Amino acid sequence: MLLILPAIDIKDGRCVRLVQGAKGTEKIYSDDPVQMAILWRGENSKTLHVVDLDGAFEGKMKNLDVLQRMMKAVDIPIQIGGGIRTYEQVKQLFDIGVYRVVIGTSAIDDPELVSRCVKDFGARKIVVGIDAKNGVVMTKGWLENTGIEAVSLALNMKSLGVTRIVYTDITRDGMLSGPNFEAIRHIAQQTGLKVTASGGVSDYNDLIKLQELEMFGVDSVIIGKALYENRFSCQALWRENEKILDDLGPTRRI
Repeated sequence: MLLILPAIDIKDGRCVRLVQGAKGTEKIYSDDPVQMAILWRGENSKTLHVVDLDGAFEGKMKNLDVLQRMMKAVDIPIQIGGGIRTYEQVKQLFDIGVYRVVIGTSAIDDPELVSRCVKDFGARKIVVGIDAKNGVVMTKGWLENTGIEAVSLALNMKSLGVTRIVYTDITRDGMLSGPNFEAIRHIAQQTGLKVTASGGVSDYNDLIKLQELEMFGVDSVIIGKALYENRFSCQALWRENEKILDDLGPTRRI
């Protein structure tokens, strides 16, 4: 069974979604990412995927205060990515209770950081984010073309002890056009790594198709826009229930 990770992308203190990760395409879904975390928890999410978009674009974490409040507000594991470039930043995140850290750009620029973090914190706690456009890895907020094939990077990370990647097809992200099933299956088969798929999920049928890739190591999926746009039938009932609730609470299940 696929694990569903609702995505919370933070930019300028707000919860937003971008189209293919491009600046200027922001759509604001909430002025308070912490409340959004509480809402997803109230709808029985088992874990959350949080991205510091400001950090990704600027090369350093920018929303640590928001993340700290989020950690106190919900009682489920949170994984965080975006702008994480140093060992000290990784340690700081674990110190405040983050469950798992996603390293993206630094997997290219500083592979020794990945190796050290895996050694010190364990492979279950460190994930490498591989964001690809036409099979080629993009970094620095998806602005820089590295010329490195996604599979090659994944295999290199595996040699450093990494056991899981988050694979995002940039051309599908925020498009509601369906995941790139072929690319997801390819990287899972070629590397033998556990894969969290990201980008393009539009509805329940996409989840069924992704679940067929579970035999290859695809065991989880990050969903953003489809959830925010209420593309799943069960959400209609949730939205009605939430209208009469004063408190979604960190442990409430609707």
